[in-house]
Parts: sequence; structure tokens; C-alpha cells
Amino acid sequence: MDDCLSAVDTKTESTILSNLKGIMQNRTSLIISHRVSSAKLADQIVLLDEGEIVEQGTHEELMKKNGAYRELYEKQLQGEEA
Repeated sequence: MDDCLSAVDTKTESTILSNLKGIMQNRTSLIISHRVSSAKLADQIVLLDEGEIVEQGTHEELMKKNGAYRELYEKQLQGEEA
């Protein structure tokens, strides 16, 4: 999933993620991604670093922690704006 999203523009990525959100409704889905935009769809996010769980929670909870997830999110956001 992640590889195909990294090769599209922001508008196309948004369309894909919007459609995915509908498909995943009322289902258990596992998303493995380097992109936070994909992870934001999840009810629970588990951030791994070298195979170890670093942080876990919802997007909102992880943003409030000001930890590794937020740092990654902000770096990716800056990269998209450039």
C-alpha cells in the first residue's frame, strides 16, 4: 500500500485514502505504512522502531504526546509542503 501512495500526487492520495476509509468501515484492517497519512485512518496506531513498539494510541493521542509519532508527522507534513 505504501509504495503505491508514495508515487502519486496529494490529490490522488487523498482520493485513494478516502475510498479506503469506506472499504475498511466495519472491518478489521491492518495498514503497514511509512506514511502518517495512511496511519491516520486507523483506530489504533502502533509505531515501531527497529521492531520495538515505541508508541501506541490514536492519532490524536499520539499527537498530544509530542513524541516520535508527532515528530514523524511534522517532518512528513513539511516534506509535502515543499
